[in-house]
Amino acid sequence: MEYRKENIILKISVEFALVIIDYSEQLKVHKHYEIASQLIRSGTSIGANIWEAQSSESRKDFGHKLKIADKEAKEVEYWLLLCKSSEHIKNYDEELDGKLLSIQKLLSRIISTNKSRG
Repeated sequence: MEYRKENIILKISVEFALVIIDYSEQLKVHKHYEIASQLIRSGTSIGANIWEAQSSESRKDFGHKLKIADKEAKEVEYWLLLCKSSEHIKNYDEELDGKLLSIQKLLSRIISTNKSRG
């Protein structure tokens, strides 16, 4: 898949969504259906909102959509914390934390830059 002008945030959010889908499938194998479902919803929503922001009607709309993506990232952070902390969930993938943190840092910078440009 080609990304618009090698847009890094789009690229890593799509890659993250694919990793989340894979991890969620592992959770389903161990019958953790609800957490898997929540992770898929919030984990794929990050990229969907970033993708949608690329076609924003205004700078304000762009910022708003990225803030929604950032909130979804916070929700993913919560679900991953539960997975990592639960005695019932084994084989937590620590790479998920790093990938999510990269997205959150990039989103924060883009939102801040967009806000400063008014």
